[in-house]
Amino acid sequence: MKRTNDTPLLAVEGLSKYFRMSRTDVLKAVDGVSFEVFKGETVGLVGESGCGKSTTGRCIVRLHEPSAGSVRFDGEDVYAPVRSRAEARARSRRLCKDMQMVFQNPYSSLNPRMTVKDIVGEGLSLAGRMGERERDERITELLRTVGLGADHVSRFPHEFSGGQRQRIGIARALSVDPRFIVCDEPISALDVSIQAQVINMLKRLQAERGLTYLFIAHDLSVVKYVSDRVIVMYLGTVVEQSESVELYRHPLHPYTRALFSAIPEADPRIAKGRERILLKGEIPSPINPKDECRFADRCPMAQAVCRSGRPPLRDMGGGHSVACFLA
Repeated sequence: MKRTNDTPLLAVEGLSKYFRMSRTDVLKAVDGVSFEVFKGETVGLVGESGCGKSTTGRCIVRLHEPSAGSVRFDGEDVYAPVRSRAEARARSRRLCKDMQMVFQNPYSSLNPRMTVKDIVGEGLSLAGRMGERERDERITELLRTVGLGADHVSRFPHEFSGGQRQRIGIARALSVDPRFIVCDEPISALDVSIQAQVINMLKRLQAERGLTYLFIAHDLSVVKYVSDRVIVMYLGTVVEQSESVELYRHPLHPYTRALFSAIPEADPRIAKGRERILLKGEIPSPINPKDECRFADRCPMAQAVCRSGRPPLRDMGGGHSVACFLA
């Protein structure tokens, strides 16, 4: 992907989110994550369930307060201290307009007691003054943009299918004209036939509106299709990141190779010759993790050096980075 400049729209540096479980136990859901997202691109964030993908996204859009690190959007530190409540409200309003989120479960992310008109129009009401007629026209326009009609405005969420509910969620996110959207597994709860429709709609909206996406998913074939760059997480840490084409052709981290070997292949002749990497052992607990490579207990290549400390994310050239002592 061609970048218009070298200044990232989003810069995440050393982001951590810890949850205290007891006096001695701390769950490190996200631990020292750093990456950048440039204007107009889609960055895929992948990994097993529980690796910290969604928590990272929620910290970025300020649904979780991070334990450490920084999140900068368009050069502004979104967690910088403020001097007054008025300044905090102004910043919150500004960032909510610029950064939105599409949630994973369309069945629980919409208020069942609100009509579609109220759900989509809530952001319009908070964003600024708008007459009722203008607001209604804007809501109808947003619904048509995501493939729904004006006759849907008075209905409640339970009257829609899963795919339609997710379209309502996308319309809600678009209502304030954001520049950046975190898509938190937006198709995982949908039927396969609907998934393609939603993905293609997101790509169309990105082209039409110049949107920037952080696309969180566990379906690696979908991530390959939509992403310009891909970040791989394991147990709260980033283990590899690269341009999408390069990463899928030449994965360097043993965990990334194992993930990619699980991608289904439609051609039986190709599938027969592929090596399936089966990881042994259980995923370590994120509570009080050891100061070592967190993949060491499951890695078929692990050596003594892997337990000497946490491997840094090293630049391997061409924008390809990996956190592995043996790469």
